[in-house]
Amino acid sequence: MTQRFPTQQKIAATYMRGGTSKGVFFRLEDLPEAARVPGSARDALLMRVIGSPDPYGKQTDGMGGATSSTSKCVIIAKSSEPNHDVDYLYGQVSIDQAFVDWSGNCGNLSSAVGPFAIANGFIDPAKLPRDGRVTIRIWQANIGKTILAHVPMQDGQVQELGDFELDGVTFPAAEIELEFLDPAEDDGDGGGAMFPTGALVDTLDVPGVGQFEATMINSGIPTVFLNAEALGLKGTELQPDINNDAALLARLEQIRAHAALRMGLIDHLEAAKTRQHTPKIAFVAAPTEYTSSSGKVITPNDVDVLVRALSMGKLHHAMMATCAVAIATAASIPGTLVNRAAGGGARSAVRFGHPSGTLRVGAEAIQRDGQWTVTRAIMSRSARVLMEGFVRVP
Repeated sequence: MTQRFPTQQKIAATYMRGGTSKGVFFRLEDLPEAARVPGSARDALLMRVIGSPDPYGKQTDGMGGATSSTSKCVIIAKSSEPNHDVDYLYGQVSIDQAFVDWSGNCGNLSSAVGPFAIANGFIDPAKLPRDGRVTIRIWQANIGKTILAHVPMQDGQVQELGDFELDGVTFPAAEIELEFLDPAEDDGDGGGAMFPTGALVDTLDVPGVGQFEATMINSGIPTVFLNAEALGLKGTELQPDINNDAALLARLEQIRAHAALRMGLIDHLEAAKTRQHTPKIAFVAAPTEYTSSSGKVITPNDVDVLVRALSMGKLHHAMMATCAVAIATAASIPGTLVNRAAGGGARSAVRFGHPSGTLRVGAEAIQRDGQWTVTRAIMSRSARVLMEGFVRVP
């Protein structure tokens, strides 16, 4: 008797680049009924779409690109929050393990949410100008935050092409300005204040690894900053320098886990294994000349500080936009490790060097009753539809 197998199901989807990331975007209403609510059915679906878990680490049988920047899914729905246009839910899909991390936002893909919302009928046509810019109010459902996306329009459609260049993205596109409002409030998952330990600089004691000065901050995304020199690094490293060093990656993961515990993001160290998306771990250094991954020479005059950040256990090829918010916030507050590496003093914006080049981010940090907070962070990204239609899922 011939064995019979089920057929694949078709699910409407759009494959989009946002900033230096790519992801599969869904309308909530297009998902199978069981996947319209949080839970195992939704996670299983998204993992299969992306091609995870994959012990080969390639995601060949899915839409993922086998990097943290390309193993992502987004679900968009009409907003449940007053004075917002859409709800934006982001899932970071593990490449080699069977889980989806819902603990944080993707700032890069945030730039694609506005264009997706416009193209998929979430925005009242009367609100859309034929030419100019429209502001889309986005509710970031993972962390309970508001993002304003200022999307360019041309001839009544989203303008995707333009002359805005973003290091880490090969081709120019139209500029989308993002405003992250009150990014340092409670992250909704136990993180609490902007500096969860109450200190601008802490000492992390990691058994078997060492003691490290660290700035641990909740702004954009929970992040722990270290001095590159303390790790035996320069801050000019590119991906192969870090990602090919298994011993270094293991040390950094141990530090990240202990930082997560100190920040109140996990209750025990083992929990860090299934919370890979947050906190991020990054290291900083004073400006010095280096050559970016594209061959572009970055001089000390081009940047205020050097920053390298890891995502899902690997060095990011550029910089996560949410981590860029954390960088800008920390740089604006005298005394943090980022601020010290940038030369100290107060500032409202920072230009930092990352593996692919440079990025400028603004942040408005203020001190109230002895506590630091940030009212907004601003940066420019770009986005583009790569493919639209249906994904097929077994």
